[in-house]
Amino acid sequence: MKISVVTVCYNSEKTIKDTLESVLKQDYKSYEHIIIDGKSSDKTLEIVKSYEKKYQGRLKIVSEKDKGLYDAMNKGIELATGDVIGLLNSDDELADITVLKTIAGAFSKENCDAIYGDLEFRDETMQKVTRIWKSKTGSYKWGWHPPHPTLYVKKEVYKKLGLFNLKYPICADYDFMIRLMKSNIQLFYIEKVLIHMRRGGRSTDGIKGYFNNFKESYRMLKDNEIPFAFFVNLKRTFKTFKQAIQAKFN
Repeated sequence: MKISVVTVCYNSEKTIKDTLESVLKQDYKSYEHIIIDGKSSDKTLEIVKSYEKKYQGRLKIVSEKDKGLYDAMNKGIELATGDVIGLLNSDDELADITVLKTIAGAFSKENCDAIYGDLEFRDETMQKVTRIWKSKTGSYKWGWHPPHPTLYVKKEVYKKLGLFNLKYPICADYDFMIRLMKSNIQLFYIEKVLIHMRRGGRSTDGIKGYFNNFKESYRMLKDNEIPFAFFVNLKRTFKTFKQAIQAKFN
């Protein structure tokens, strides 16, 4: 099974090396790493190109203007030639050298179309763990969803459900997961930390970020005909906000 790892980046010179190293160190070698760069003005592209030989043909690089994060992710998904596709942020890391092997093993053993696992939040240095998102299972009807950075999906699922909807510039990933969970797609949970994620992001960037996220998520839930959309969104937002506050003081 071939796994496509897609990394979208823009002016990520401070973190992209750690991301690349975490993929390069994997003990599972049937993968490709696709870098979609939004015409960075710093040394991001220079750093990425310096790794081409180390990847031995498994690295693909595209650098061009895009219409935002999810447009860039869509480009990467469309370029992917793997059986399974995962999205790795340019400031995050695969948690250890066995992650891709674990993912491939789950797809081989379980009758599933997508897998997800646990997410470990860390500080900017990636040295201190601030919280762990134990995914478990739940119902999308009550605001539950997997941590998107840990989600690996068969390419055929994207062909069936479509890509990220660009009318949701903040929560297109949540929209995709709602569509995923509403379908007959089989999800499998791996009880293991798959991703180390640096704290921060547009959707949780202070009170304003939470407010903007809430507005767009509510509209998206209504569009997806989720009952009691306001209360579902309120529950989800409160839980995320509470976890972020707890992480801040850890």
